[in-house]
Amino acid sequence: MNDGLKPGTNVLAASLALVLLALPAGWAGAGTEGATTVPALWGYGVKPCSAFLATAPVDAMSTPIADEDYRRYREWLAGLVTGLNLATGRDVLRDAELDAAMLRIRTICKDHPEDDFFNASLRLVRSLGQLSGK
Repeated sequence: MNDGLKPGTNVLAASLALVLLALPAGWAGAGTEGATTVPALWGYGVKPCSAFLATAPVDAMSTPIADEDYRRYREWLAGLVTGLNLATGRDVLRDAELDAAMLRIRTICKDHPEDDFFNASLRLVRSLGQLSGK
């Protein structure tokens, strides 16, 4: 069954979903005995919550005047959400706007300063009941 997607899209989407779900669930220690390399991770998602909090506006009213780094985090989140939406076949933000998600991630980062932006983003998606995991 092809739901209007190009051939191979479902395979790509499923692969993306598996990777995204496996990484935050403890990939570093699972099945890596003897492994000496760590997979390369790229983009603003790997930056610590402290770096995100340094750029995040204090409230929704300040979002339109946010600096360039904050907009890069927002675009990174847009890509993650788009990939997850394609991989899962549903809206992982449950009709929430990206700006609202960014404000929630700000709160998550304050509560979990040890997280990086990627894991804080997944905490939000999981809290909305759209992904299983920790």
